Amino acid sequence: MSYRIGIDIGGTFTDFAIIEDGTGDVAIHKLLTTPRDPSIAVLDGIDSLLRQTGVSIADVTTIIHGSTLVTNAVIQRRGARTGMLVTKGFREVLEIAQERRYDLYDLRLHFPDPIVPRALHWEVSERTRYDGAVLEPVDLDSVRASVRAMVADKVEAVAICFLNAFVNPANEHAVRDIIAAEFPQLYVSASADVFSFIREYERWTTTAMNAFSQPMVDRYLGNLEQGLAARGFSGAFYVMASSGGVLTTETARRFPVRMLESGPAAGVLMSTHHGHRLGIKDLLSFDMGGTTAKGAIVQDGVPRKVYEIEVARVHEFKPGSGLPVKIPVIDMIEIGAGGGSIAELDGRGLIRVGPNSAGAEPGPACYGRGGTRATLTDANVVLGYLDPDFFLGGKMLLDKGAAEAAVRGAFGREMALDTTRAAWGIHEIINEDVARAFRVHASEIGFDYRKCTMVAFGGSGPAHALRVARKLKIPRVVLPVAAGVMSAFGMLVSPLSFQVARTNPVLHADLDGPAFATLFEAVASEARDFLLRAGVPPADIRLTRHLDVRYHGQGYEIELELPRDVDMAHLHAALPQLFAARYEEIFSLSYIRHPIEIINWKVEAQGPAPAMSAHFQLVSVRDGGTARKGTRRAYFPEADGFVECPVFDRYALAQGMVIDGPALIEEHEATLVIGIGDRVTLDSFGNLIADIERAGA
Repeated sequence: MSYRIGIDIGGTFTDFAIIEDGTGDVAIHKLLTTPRDPSIAVLDGIDSLLRQTGVSIADVTTIIHGSTLVTNAVIQRRGARTGMLVTKGFREVLEIAQERRYDLYDLRLHFPDPIVPRALHWEVSERTRYDGAVLEPVDLDSVRASVRAMVADKVEAVAICFLNAFVNPANEHAVRDIIAAEFPQLYVSASADVFSFIREYERWTTTAMNAFSQPMVDRYLGNLEQGLAARGFSGAFYVMASSGGVLTTETARRFPVRMLESGPAAGVLMSTHHGHRLGIKDLLSFDMGGTTAKGAIVQDGVPRKVYEIEVARVHEFKPGSGLPVKIPVIDMIEIGAGGGSIAELDGRGLIRVGPNSAGAEPGPACYGRGGTRATLTDANVVLGYLDPDFFLGGKMLLDKGAAEAAVRGAFGREMALDTTRAAWGIHEIINEDVARAFRVHASEIGFDYRKCTMVAFGGSGPAHALRVARKLKIPRVVLPVAAGVMSAFGMLVSPLSFQVARTNPVLHADLDGPAFATLFEAVASEARDFLLRAGVPPADIRLTRHLDVRYHGQGYEIELELPRDVDMAHLHAALPQLFAARYEEIFSLSYIRHPIEIINWKVEAQGPAPAMSAHFQLVSVRDGGTARKGTRRAYFPEADGFVECPVFDRYALAQGMVIDGPALIEEHEATLVIGIGDRVTLDSFGNLIADIERAGA
């Protein structure tokens, strides 16, 4: 028998899932994250999981994990002291940024500080033209002097960012090689290697983030590898990427910036997996954990992917207020709304919940770990949605008195609210914040939630999913088995993959079929090489090709996915028609006779998806037994107070069983809150299917 383990490291909890693919048996585990060194929780959790299941680590063939380590490091500025080598005369690129106001009427705009301050930028005499011609070779002696100054200034990592390096990386690579040979203690990131895209600010910011996080990720992965080796693990150890694929640890060390959204991406993949099993093509993946809530749209059975995200936004809902990062990533909207989100009064004297979080240390007040500030989890305890004696299946007891005191002390007295109404205010504000964020995201891309299904998961997701779905007029919600740790499951359905994008502006008319195919093959070969080095057989590698195309003279381009299994040389002639159809789909018109220009060439190389049993089941699920555990008083505003509602054991529910709200369904990692008028049914896959009252009204 062989086993695979998936691990998702969140801001509050670290989740684990282990599967034996032959039988489909699954076991899960959850414990508090250790923020100072996340590897401690990972290794402790693996030990506990193996003890719980009686599995030997020698029988574990694969461990895949995702983490918000890089995201948190960038937001909290806890990375390495990083220096930048830049083309002479361009020292202020990160400060100038895009010269764009994200709010035209706010006279007190704030922007995030550059990831590398100007004082740590060193200018280098070199110059490459826009067409790739080297006007001035790099002065290596000045580079050596600059790097020596960096070392004296205790710089640990170096970002090399030269003008037009995306066209010709020769000067960047010469500097990279000198530093590697003569200053081996430094971590080095060259912009042409990290992401070779046009537009200097975005490329340089991405490279700076990569260098900034390299030492931390290297140490972290080293701790994990040493800990696993000491336990006798000899299988494959992979890292989840933001794009939904997995990377070898070697690749993750080179490109840690690709780990920015690694954990949340796995949850979207698992939502897609459930959609395929249920025959659902369009869905909203809703993940709500201890720190954040994430939403991602799946259309026609495929998660939306983009090549740019923003991190460290000053304003959550205002694009342009953060730092742009050019990486392949599943398109997600993310807000600071989770179980640990802190409730407080804002400057207007109104209730605000999040984005600040109590995290794992000290955590919500009800955890009894020293926290005193009211959080969403405290509110849900006060409202009766969470059983203080059954949190994590009874492994962790909650202090209801501390939760009530925290909620009452947060703003109950100032706003003349009793504790129950204050708790409901916290709960409902989070619901509306999440729904509003999802509405904005859907309107930006033209997606109609009323025609989709929500897949809800995460430790806090089931407690809020049905009410959020009602606000969005989503008619049906799917809550998979072990929803509280579903992102850990997502690691187990993720294939090895790597994406390469190269900027190479060229008019379509200047290429013939063979030249077009040759340019694409150069990018495909680079993407394919990462998988070949990881041991994927060439015959098992599948390529997906995209182009960023625009009409000649336009300033920005749109992405065009090319058909698979078509000879690129023959596809060249059809490209204008394919682009015109895509352009018309977006803008309702096209200019078929106007010349088109190809800007970016993108290839994703993907290995085979891991085998996943069609009917996996938790080993803790019981056949038969009493599903109804008893009753508990829980608050429902439609009843204008507390209702004595039934409580059900998720693990004892029988297939086809129907439960009408109000009701609570408990599993070890999450609790489903069923509202008045809603109906939930257990399907043949073990999913809870919720039909939402008046969703389409």
